[in-house]
Order: sequence, then structure tokens, then C-alpha cells
Amino acid sequence: MKQKPVVLLVALVIGANFGCRDSAFSAASKKDTVEAYREFLAKHPIDQDSDAARDRLAELELTEAKRVHTVVAYKRYLEEHPDGERGRAARALLEGLRFNATASRNTALAWRQFIKDHPDGSHREEAEAALAKAELLELSKLEDADLARLKSAHPDDERGEQAGARLDDVAFGKATTAAALFAYLRDFAAGAHRDEVKVKLLSLELEGLLVSGRLAEAKALAAKAPLAAQVPGLKQRLERAEKVEALGRSKEDAVQRALPGYYVRSIDDLVKSLKSPDPMDRWEAAEELGHHVDVKVLDPLLEALRSARQPLVRQRAFDALAKVLKALPPAVADFEVATRVESAAANASDGQVVLTIAALLDLSGQLARASTEYQRAFDASAPDPVVLRRWVAIREGRREPYSAAVAARQLSLWAEGQVREVAAAPDASSLASARSLCAAREYALAARESISKALVEKVEFADDVRVYALRAAEAVRSSEAKLRDVELKLLETDARARRCGDGAFKARMEEGEQKRLEALQQVAAKSPKTAPLVLELARERDPSPVIRTALAKP
Repeated sequence: MKQKPVVLLVALVIGANFGCRDSAFSAASKKDTVEAYREFLAKHPIDQDSDAARDRLAELELTEAKRVHTVVAYKRYLEEHPDGERGRAARALLEGLRFNATASRNTALAWRQFIKDHPDGSHREEAEAALAKAELLELSKLEDADLARLKSAHPDDERGEQAGARLDDVAFGKATTAAALFAYLRDFAAGAHRDEVKVKLLSLELEGLLVSGRLAEAKALAAKAPLAAQVPGLKQRLERAEKVEALGRSKEDAVQRALPGYYVRSIDDLVKSLKSPDPMDRWEAAEELGHHVDVKVLDPLLEALRSARQPLVRQRAFDALAKVLKALPPAVADFEVATRVESAAANASDGQVVLTIAALLDLSGQLARASTEYQRAFDASAPDPVVLRRWVAIREGRREPYSAAVAARQLSLWAEGQVREVAAAPDASSLASARSLCAAREYALAARESISKALVEKVEFADDVRVYALRAAEAVRSSEAKLRDVELKLLETDARARRCGDGAFKARMEEGEQKRLEALQQVAAKSPKTAPLVLELARERDPSPVIRTALAKP
């Protein structure tokens, strides 16, 4: 009986503790707030109701994080509750929030960070696709040099590969000229667009042959080219060329007289004439080659420009090249020039080859590069009048009258030097001397004309230019006087000797042009079936700008 109070006391203490616990959890449950459950767990961390308290706390905190719906809220929640179903739900919500934020920024850096933070997330595929687009967009804004540096800095990783691929795409996209197409093939040995580039170049080569009337050569080239099947519209182009070739075999007189070849010597005959003993025959042959709109005349003319000793042969060759390239379709002319520049560049240390490159660049309108190459080819100890004349023309085109006058003065000095050389030569009355004086007179006249233009302008150093004008006028007088004396001597020994500027060649070309224009204007009435094609060809590729203009559709 004496022990009953002790037992009763223990029971009362235990009951009191359980009552406190129950009342604490009950109180937290009644409040049902984050703060209440945090307080309960702080005081009763190992209580039998602590798990229930933690579960409810996690539920309430996730609800609060959803209400706030910020990255910070979800990150804070995951720091405390990383596991379980609610942790997975919070990570999904955080990923979605970050995905939307990254999408609004849409930079490669942001997408890379998102993928790093959520490597196994539900938005992984979308993020990778967006990253690829963002990287392409950023790469597209880089200059070629920056892309090249990026590729070099990351040769073995994905970014370097992407930079290389973008460089490839950019270079191909910029390759709008034949020169750029050739550069692409040089610079991208394993480029993704190499076949496309080769097809474009092949198409241009074929078109050059077709517009030149060289159907058989075009067919042979197409037959041996593996990529010919990819050339756009090749079948239709060949069929049209066959119709054009048939015009040359036409028995209708009106059609024959409407074709340029009817009035000029054949290319083979003219190339042979480039070796004639008389320089006048050679320069007239070079000029007449300019009346053939044919890619096959380009190389003989370039050879004459490069190697002929007589300046007027070289001058007429240059002028003929300009005429032919002007008459060819622009894309074909561009290809023919680029092909020859590409070929010549391998031997660009040779002075004559450098001159060829300069002339080709000049003829294609690349005047800045042409001037640089002309300078490389120029020998001050033996000035080239053809180059001097081009310098005059280029500087006039740039509206640099004083610089043009300076170059023209050099041209007049060259003409004076030719007069002195002939006068001192033992065979001063020879045909060669007469032709040299003919060149001297022509270049002296060109120099006088250019200097006169400069005087009309408000040119700097006007007093110097007036002195140049006097010198040029004297060069004209001396060359004309000496030429007249030499030619009179020639006529004494050969009454049939041709004089410089006799006009026979020019008259023949002008007569042919006039008759061809008349035939073209009459062909509709005399040959109605073939007239549309004949007139179309004349508008497209007649060597005469007068005829092309006259037939141009309103």
C-alpha cells in the first residue's frame, strides 16, 4: 500500500508529458501554418508526430512556393525538401520557369546554362534545338575573321565545329561571283557545298560555250562531267543552242546577213594574222577579233596583250577584250575572267603574267586591285604606254584630273621618246618605224586630250598642268610630222604601202554593222519563222552596242 503513491506519481508525470505532446501537435495542427509546424519540430524533433509535421510543412511550403512562383522560392524549397514526389514536382516547376526565362533571353549562353542545370529535364530536347538556333544566329553576326578565330580556338569541340560549319555556309552564301566560287573551293577542302559550287562553275562554263555557238564542245563537256545532270535546265539550254546553230546553216540570205560572222573573218584566220609581218595587220586582226562574241577569242587576245611588242597591237587587244566581255552575258564574262585570273595567279611573279591579271581585273571593273597589279607590272625604266593609258582612264573615272594629267604627261613623254628613237635608227624609213610613229601619234593625242580635260576642271597645280599641255601638244606635232615624213618615204618605194589611219578597216567594220542592222530590221518580213530567234540573239550578244541598243525592246 505504501508504493501506490509512487506509481500514481509516475503515471501522472507520463500522462502530463503525453498531454503536452498531444496539445503541442494539436495546437500546430489547428494553426496549420508553416511557422506553427516549424516551432513544433524545433521543440519536438523526435516526436512520434514529427514525420506528420514535416510532411504537412513540406506541403504548405510547396503551396507557398507555387503562390510566389519564383526561381528563388523553388530553389529554397528544394534545398530543404529535395526528395520525394513534392521534390520532383518542385523541380519540374522550377525547370518550366527557367525554360520560359531562358526562352525570353534566347542566347546561346543562357540555353547552355539551362541544359547544364537540367540535364535530364523534360525540356531537354526543346532546349537543345533552341541552343542550336541561337548559336547559328550568334555565329551569323560574327565577321569571318571572328568565326575563323573561334574555329581555331575550339578545333575539337562542338563550338569549333559549328563555327567551321557557319564559316562554310557564310562563304557559300557570299559566293555570288565566279572568283568567290573558286575561292570557296580553295578555302574549304571538305566544304558542305563543294558539289553545289562545282555545278555552278560547270553551268557557267557550259553557258560560255553555248553563247559562243560551240554546241559540240558543250555537249562533250556535259558528257564527261559527272555533275552535269545537276546543271539547271541543261536540256532546254542545249535544245535552244541547237536552234541557234541551225541559223548558221540557214539558206535564207536575210538570216545569214543578220549574223555578225557574215561580215568578219574567221577566228582562225584572225589568229594567224596576229603573226603578220605588218604590225598594222596585227592590230587590225586584234580589233576584228573583238567582233566575235566567242569565249575562244579571249586567250589569243590575252596572248597578244601579254607578248606583242607593238603597243597598238596590245592596245587593240585590250580594247577587243573589253568589247567581247561587254557583249557576253555578265555571268559568263565574270566566269571567263575569274578562270583566267585563277590560272595566272600561280605564275604571278612573271611581269607579263602580272600585267595579264591587272588587265583582267581592270576589264571586270575591279579597278582598285587592277591599279595595284598594274603598278607591280610597271617598269619605270621602260614605261608601257598601254598601262599609262589605263592609268589615265582609271584616274579620270575616279574624278582625279590632276593625277590623270600626271599620267598623261608620262604618256606624252613616251611618245616623244619613240620619235627620237625612230629618228636615230639607221632604218628610220622602214615599215616598222612608220608603225612605231603611228603608236606615238595615237598616244600623244590621247595624252593631249586628257590634259585638256584636266584644264577644264578646277585642278590643283594648274600651272603645272598647263606646262604638261604644252609638252603634249609638242609630242603630237613631232610625232605627226615624223610619221608623215617616214610614210612618204615608204610610198616612194611601194605605192601600195598602207598609211596609218587610212580608214579602210574602220570603214569595213562600220559598213558591216550598218548592213547587219538593215538585215535585222528586214528579217521579220523575209524570214518570219526564224526572225524571233535571230532578233533575240542580236539583242543578247551582237558585238555592236549600237545594234543591241537599236533592237532593245521598249
